[in-house]
Amino acid sequence: MSFVITTPLYYVNDKPHLGSIYTTLICDSIARYKRLTGEEVIFITGVDEHGLKIQRTASNKDVEPQTHCDEISNIFKQNWNDWDITHNKFVRTSSKKHESIVYEFYSRVKKSDDIYMGVQKGWYCVGCEEFKDNPDNSPTYNCPIHQKALEWKNEDNLFFKLSKYQSQIEDLINDPSFIQPIERRNEIINFVSKGLKDFSISRTNVSWGIPVPETKNHTFYVWFDALLGYVSAISQDMNNPTLEESINNGWPADIHLIGKDILRFHAVYWPAMLLSAGMKVPKKVFGHGFLTREGQKMGKSLGNVLDPNFLLSKYGKEAVRWYLLKDISLGNDGDFQNKRFVDIINNDLANTIGNLLNRTSSMSRKWFNNKVPNNEELFIDNTLELYSREKVENYIKHFNSYKLDIAANDVLDLAINTNLYLNEKQPWTLIKDENNISLVRNIIYNVLESIRIIGLLLLPLLPDLSSKIDIQLGSIYDQKKSWNEQLHWGILKHESILPSPSPIIEKLEYE
Repeated sequence: MSFVITTPLYYVNDKPHLGSIYTTLICDSIARYKRLTGEEVIFITGVDEHGLKIQRTASNKDVEPQTHCDEISNIFKQNWNDWDITHNKFVRTSSKKHESIVYEFYSRVKKSDDIYMGVQKGWYCVGCEEFKDNPDNSPTYNCPIHQKALEWKNEDNLFFKLSKYQSQIEDLINDPSFIQPIERRNEIINFVSKGLKDFSISRTNVSWGIPVPETKNHTFYVWFDALLGYVSAISQDMNNPTLEESINNGWPADIHLIGKDILRFHAVYWPAMLLSAGMKVPKKVFGHGFLTREGQKMGKSLGNVLDPNFLLSKYGKEAVRWYLLKDISLGNDGDFQNKRFVDIINNDLANTIGNLLNRTSSMSRKWFNNKVPNNEELFIDNTLELYSREKVENYIKHFNSYKLDIAANDVLDLAINTNLYLNEKQPWTLIKDENNISLVRNIIYNVLESIRIIGLLLLPLLPDLSSKIDIQLGSIYDQKKSWNEQLHWGILKHESILPSPSPIIEKLEYE
């Protein structure tokens, strides 16, 4: 079976923002890690293209909704290419192949007697595409997320019998492995404990959507349609994709990685819909936090939105990846601080890892004829070997539990301790006495071998930087061999040629 990971399907109201880059980079790192460990990976991303918000946005631009969706979808595709995202499925919910899966799914849910016609009254946020509580029933009440006034809706809608699945959803969310982190799980447990209410799955005032069969003037509610993108993506490359093909070729997803604001849809509504259709529920839903900038929420009105394309062109993807993956605990909110960003990149990557590689490679080239030293004569010091083993074990444990920030810090810890080892041993002093030559060989070999392992551990997190480290060590990583086995100590070849050292990452300057 394949390992199936998904980003949210991003809403095409605007181009990608830093939050969508953040989510996608996390998924990309997990997907890269899983491939390295030998798993087949289905990495799904894509765009959610229907709904009232898109309809209005296109109207305001004086273009057809499909034209607007084509434009923004292409921007997303280009962005994922620019950031070197390794997805192998990109789904668009306006495609005919996706539409056919929605119809199949709806037919199954209908056969379960879970659809009925009713009247939907309430306050609606177009931005969220969701009905909201309005404590004072006020026409001036704003959506807490979008800060725009809610709209009153009163219309005939098709409803899904969510309440029918109360006990099954309770059982599901009480499984500690289903929703992470625990704070998100507790929020959902609290929400479900108040009793699940049926929700509408069609709209009569939205023309830009998938028409509901045999129900005049109704289109599917955008969430009912969009969530099925995770399923339709699996079989989209087939000539005649079907629901059964998606089920047989990858479903259920191993993990949905999403922002915490859309957790209810993924952890409550979506599993109930799947149960109704006789399908398996996803194995895990992980709700990560929001990103702020210098302690403030980002927004166009505040003029503090960070353009990811600016960050990419100014600093490069490796610097941004490291900051977002290493400095933000997955599940918690994160803050982008420019000074901290520059300090972390310079300290962690340029100094701790880059300078360690450069100076050790230079010493080895100078003292051992441009080669890795031969240390077979002496194996008295295994300090770094033992520490490396411990960090590799921790790293694998943390990556398997999606604690990417801790895994990144495991790599950094190994680099810090390798620096300490080098500084304590002081081979530049020992080399002055010819009697110490075997000892110096041992020290330099240990440091270079530790750097080799650091480079391998960086592969899922910083693939370009990892590649540069490998090149500086003589291009010894073998993609055809097991990555896990290459993490074992002692693989660096004695007396192999070391290329001339060059910086693996440039230091950043403060603005």
